[in-house]
Amino acid sequence: MNFRLELWMLVAVVLVLLPSRAPAPLTYVPGEGWYYEPYGGTGTWQRTRAREQLEVADQAFTNKNFSVTLRAAHRVLRVWPQSDYAPRAAYLVGRCLEADHKSEAAFNAYQNIIEQYPKSGQYNEVLWRQYEIANRFLGGEWFKLWNTIPLYTSMDETAKLYGKIVANGPYSEVAPHAQLRIGAAREKQKSYAEAVKAYSTAADRYHDQPTIAADAMYRAGVAWEKQADSAEYDQSAAAQAIAAYTDFMTYYPDDKRVAAAQKAIVKLKAEQVRGSFQIAQFYEKNHKWAGAVVYYNAVLQLDANSLLAAQARQHIEVLKPRLETAPAK
Repeated sequence: MNFRLELWMLVAVVLVLLPSRAPAPLTYVPGEGWYYEPYGGTGTWQRTRAREQLEVADQAFTNKNFSVTLRAAHRVLRVWPQSDYAPRAAYLVGRCLEADHKSEAAFNAYQNIIEQYPKSGQYNEVLWRQYEIANRFLGGEWFKLWNTIPLYTSMDETAKLYGKIVANGPYSEVAPHAQLRIGAAREKQKSYAEAVKAYSTAADRYHDQPTIAADAMYRAGVAWEKQADSAEYDQSAAAQAIAAYTDFMTYYPDDKRVAAAQKAIVKLKAEQVRGSFQIAQFYEKNHKWAGAVVYYNAVLQLDANSLLAAQARQHIEVLKPRLETAPAK
């Protein structure tokens, strides 16, 4: 027992008498995170003036030393948040987070610039960088837990990112593109009605930008067409798609996608004919003669020259006597 006590006392004495050149401590600074800082080395990146501190951050970023860039930039924001150098420091934070593949954190860092420093000279560039980040999520990048652990892809979250960009500057250069991408995200989500709503907003708000408006109107037709393809017996979506494509061709007759729109309309009308014929058969099978005749007539109105139209005429001729003898209600 005495031997153990003496051993522990010896260890304690050795630790006390160790030279001061011990390993560097692990230090945490709010907003800057954890890092090792050698004794006597705090002057290597810290400065007493905002301008000089930002210069450290800029130089470190040029040298791709992102850890030092973050420390120096965060120090500018923490110590001199209202200085003229703060917006640039916040921008460097976003760039470092992007370089570290922390896309959502970078987006939020740029959002902080929009909200805290709206007069920043890099306002438009920040919007474009947010747009590129959202594009990565649209392309399948995963959202992460604690900016580290990939958890899921989400077109809903992606659409919200684009929505923030539009809200940040509805009439900025990037906003029309972001508005279109909201529709694209909703399409991937198979929320076609929401996609059409986004495209319609783009067409209306940016009608003075032909490239954007034409794309929006065409994409609205595509979204309605997808909705029609996914809904059996739902004729309304097909009709909406035909209307959207027709508007597109009317406003932009020289667009290279007019041929594709015409082809889509032919297909949609054929689908309408088929759907109406199937509904008519359903009514006929259940002895609902009046309803059956209504939908067989719809087939004739949609395309009087189709093969199904010839069959519809035959069915109408068979059903007419039954309608005449049916008891009045």
